[in-house]
Amino acid sequence: MKYYLYVIVALIFFGNGYAQNNCAYWQQKVDYKMEIDVDVENWQYRGSQELVYTNNSPDTLDRVFYHLYFNAFQPGSEMDVRSRTVPDPDPRVRDRISKLSPSEVGFIKPTSLTQNGQPLKHEVVGTVLEVDLNSPILPGQSINLALEWDAQVPVQVRRSGRNNKEGVALSMTQWFPKLAEYDFQGWHADPYIGREFHGVWGDYEVTINIDKDYIVGGTGYLQGEPKKKRGKKSWTFVAPNVHDFTWAADDDYIHDTYPGPNGVELNFYYKNNPDIIDNWKKLQPKTAELMAYFNEHIGPYPYKQYSVIQGGDGGMEYAMCTLITGERKFESLFGVTAHELAHSWFQFLLATNEAKHEWMDEGFTSYISNLAENEILEENRANPQAGSYRGYRFLATSGKEMPLSTHADRYATNRNYGISAYSKGNVFIAQLGYVIGEENLKKTIKRYYKDWAFKHPTPNDFIRVAEKVSGFELDWYLTDFAQTSNTIDYSINEVEKTANGAKVKLERKGLMPMPIDLKVEYVDGTEEQFYIPLQMARAEKNNPNPETKRTVLSDWAWAIPTYEFEFNTTKEVKSVMIDPSEMMADVNVKDNVWKSKSN
Repeated sequence: MKYYLYVIVALIFFGNGYAQNNCAYWQQKVDYKMEIDVDVENWQYRGSQELVYTNNSPDTLDRVFYHLYFNAFQPGSEMDVRSRTVPDPDPRVRDRISKLSPSEVGFIKPTSLTQNGQPLKHEVVGTVLEVDLNSPILPGQSINLALEWDAQVPVQVRRSGRNNKEGVALSMTQWFPKLAEYDFQGWHADPYIGREFHGVWGDYEVTINIDKDYIVGGTGYLQGEPKKKRGKKSWTFVAPNVHDFTWAADDDYIHDTYPGPNGVELNFYYKNNPDIIDNWKKLQPKTAELMAYFNEHIGPYPYKQYSVIQGGDGGMEYAMCTLITGERKFESLFGVTAHELAHSWFQFLLATNEAKHEWMDEGFTSYISNLAENEILEENRANPQAGSYRGYRFLATSGKEMPLSTHADRYATNRNYGISAYSKGNVFIAQLGYVIGEENLKKTIKRYYKDWAFKHPTPNDFIRVAEKVSGFELDWYLTDFAQTSNTIDYSINEVEKTANGAKVKLERKGLMPMPIDLKVEYVDGTEEQFYIPLQMARAEKNNPNPETKRTVLSDWAWAIPTYEFEFNTTKEVKSVMIDPSEMMADVNVKDNVWKSKSN
């Protein structure tokens, strides 16, 4: 009897899903209750925070870490020094932090920290608060941590801050002491140097006391009308099952609402500027169309509100909202909204560790938002991802490419990071459609969302979903395209006329293997397709153009650099082309086409 009990327990434990470490999946949980009091005269605020942290890991934890992001906006910080020493600094940052005066810097200064009511030993180290616990947190145990702090909102430099270039008073992102993530790789207490974020799932209740003339919008659901108190208003928001909390405030905001799909309320906060009002009005129904597109092609948006807010320094995604700059032409305003809204799926709900896998966030978001823009604006582009392919090829042939497995803060240049995260990340998923077929890719995206929403998937988790959907073995694809800088480079070396038809000779010049689609065009204008499966993929995709005859040839093994085949035909061959879809990221397409000299 005991044996069967052990089997049942094991099935329950190991059947909950697997992460990259091949252990049963688990994730931590933290619930926040916070209240802050904002002084808009000196741009400072005081905060109190009570949180319940649940250790769902198999490990005993004797310390914790908090992020204190605002401390990055001080002269001499890692963000400041990195910006002044990288070859191509972000033009929004450059040396601006080094020039901030004491009244312009940002800071978060803890004044009290307790565990279950008892004071804790802690130390501020740049943008990280290191905390030694009085008693360890055992697996399955929850503890209460209470923290009070003083803070100053920095002059807007990067994402967060006050009084941005468009006059928005407060862009409050990364504004509170935030518990760092702990997962199968350990603690992720990364210093804030300039890149992305990672957070713990949980429930938030946040009360913001601020000057009565200010309108506040952001994450969560407003709990009734703001209450007036001594010249201020108290705004209380509740946000269930999120991993961040963001808000913005201004005394000149217009606040519009618009009905979104499935009963979602869309909120729009923007400055009362006559030059932008028409564009922001026009944006509202288009945002509803975007959400409907993402619902259909990824999965349903699970919350009941989403806010598009003028603020920040460009565009950045957050829980149930985005902050974007708003003084744009309509096409730009729509484009940034499309991208940031798509992040609600590919970052906020599929919460990858952006510092380690930034390309899964930025690249996948670029992919789906490009498709959405192409359809909703009726742009009719044959390949909406063509710009990303161009960007990737530029980097891949520059001699400066670094693997996608590079930590987001460790890229040698900002350009290297940008092309890798956005362009190559986009190509990773777009090109996967070439490998497994577009229908399988569509199914993979939906299955990925279904299996991994509200979790922290890794690259391996995504590729395993693609394998289950398509029947392909894809470890080679993840390895070569994401974990190395190997390139794809195939060529048509020769096409010979034979007694019964023609012989084609191909060569793999790059180190990364791929299955090969070939199109043969005849002098009479007819076409024929050939498909060479990759041996290590162990599968074949369906004919992407079923209206044209396709012949499946024998597999091509990676270690063999050349491949040749013959085919019978009575027609004269005009041309032979590798990858007529142009969805394979071959770094030199000039040798992908052979043309008969007689035609």
